[in-house]
Amino acid sequence: MYRSLFPRDMFAELDRLQRDMQQAFDLSPSIRGFGRQSFPALNVGGTPQTVEIYAFAPGLDPATLEVQLERGLLTIAGERKNSLAEAGDSKSAVHINERFAGTFRRVLTLPEDADPEAVQARCKDGVLHITVQRRAASQPRRITVQ
Repeated sequence: MYRSLFPRDMFAELDRLQRDMQQAFDLSPSIRGFGRQSFPALNVGGTPQTVEIYAFAPGLDPATLEVQLERGLLTIAGERKNSLAEAGDSKSAVHINERFAGTFRRVLTLPEDADPEAVQARCKDGVLHITVQRRAASQPRRITVQ
């Protein structure tokens, strides 16, 4: 007669688990790109002079982010703490938990003309912006014909 405010339907949970497993192995492109389950979400682009990387990590302290560049691999790592009540607290309950919590690591391969000595990383409003300069030798230049 009385229904729980947050009922647990076993078949709905199994359906959700099946969708999650299918998405983990599905490499078809979507509007979000290939890495749909990855954190932080990335936008990568560039200009003739730079490679621009934007990592969207709201709620993270910039001091806890680790950015490394080694042998052409750019690594962004860190940890997002769980903001929900602790499991040992008997007076609180978690009903829906869709936000990622835990350690994360994203690795990107940079182009060969990226200059490892000219990298800048800035974080503002939860967006980490990394700028990698391209080597001057690889820049297009105009040669005058005599």
